Amino acid sequence: MSEQNVNVPQGTNDLFRKITQGPGLVSLLGVIVALVVGGLLIAATDERVIATAGYLFARPTDFFSALWNAGTQSYVALFNGSIYNSSQGFAPFLETLTVSTPLICAGLGVALAFRAGLFNIGAQGQIIIGATMAGYVGFTWNLPIVLHLLLVIIFGLLGGAIWGGLVGVLKARTGAHEVILTIMFNYVALYLLDFLMNTEAFRRPGGTNPISPVLDSSAVFPSLPDSRLHLGFLMAILLTVFVAWLLKRSTLGFELRAVGHNPAAAQTAGVNVARATILAMALAGALAGAAGVAQVAGTEKVLTAGIAGSLGFDAITVALLGRSTPWGTFFAGLLFGAFRAGAVNMQISTGTPIDIVLVVQSLIVLFIAAPPLVKAIFGLNKSKKKRAVRAETTKAGV
Repeated sequence: MSEQNVNVPQGTNDLFRKITQGPGLVSLLGVIVALVVGGLLIAATDERVIATAGYLFARPTDFFSALWNAGTQSYVALFNGSIYNSSQGFAPFLETLTVSTPLICAGLGVALAFRAGLFNIGAQGQIIIGATMAGYVGFTWNLPIVLHLLLVIIFGLLGGAIWGGLVGVLKARTGAHEVILTIMFNYVALYLLDFLMNTEAFRRPGGTNPISPVLDSSAVFPSLPDSRLHLGFLMAILLTVFVAWLLKRSTLGFELRAVGHNPAAAQTAGVNVARATILAMALAGALAGAAGVAQVAGTEKVLTAGIAGSLGFDAITVALLGRSTPWGTFFAGLLFGAFRAGAVNMQISTGTPIDIVLVVQSLIVLFIAAPPLVKAIFGLNKSKKKRAVRAETTKAGV
């Protein structure tokens, strides 16, 4: 046994340990477990499965065949509605990218705040204010095409930054908890938009419904032909690159991460914790504001009271799934965008309730938030213990 341990290169053991114990693999396994459990829930409500369960012991193959078909057909329909199908080609994938764009932007805002030790529950309000300012610039100002769109983006980011920065200021100056502040700011933003949508400045002329004029063609993101995918997705990619650079390569990013790990130690090392808190929330708000820009200037092209939907709360889930890393959040946004884009086709094709997608999303978060549970399911903890025993045995010369 000792000879086998000696012959295995240490680098190989280290690489294996990084792969099997790394957060990336654990997240992937958590998604797989959630999909399996979700498939079982789908099957449990399938009429064919229920019918064959009545004579399970007489003809078990009927039951297990129905069980397999119920789960797989739903996920095949989900894939066809979000990635590829024979009639539309990759058009569903373009829709997935469209739906993912605001999720990625808002998720980055939540993730950045998490890395700074702040719980930004206010992405919803920041999206609303960003969309409100961007939309107003878009349908009231008449400017050249490039300048107009640029100002729409700038004002959207500025609106989110102001809304998030106010929370940072109150947190830094008064010690108020950011969770309470951001939740309250969500309500303020929501009802402020409701009020504005019933004023002449925001309501479409001649109409009574709370909907704004359509944004000028010079103020919206260009879209691909025969698709809703717009250049806002490129903005999401650039913001992901920016956040990754900010956290890993910049002095400010180092300060934010230091404050997130230990504010007292960061203060002792010379970091201005109050300044870092304000900047973190302002940047997080700006990123969430970018999601509002993507909605109003990319997907919807009008401002409505429901412009944010549930994006702000979904962004928290996306950031958690991405483990608060920029690229992890990016791919988590793509995954949740695929769920959203394919859910309708899944319901139409198989009759599976669209709410099951929300259940699967919740299960994913549950398993991602509990790495020891995922490791226990796949026996990764046992492998770790075995390696520890072998290491001790080798040191003892047995």
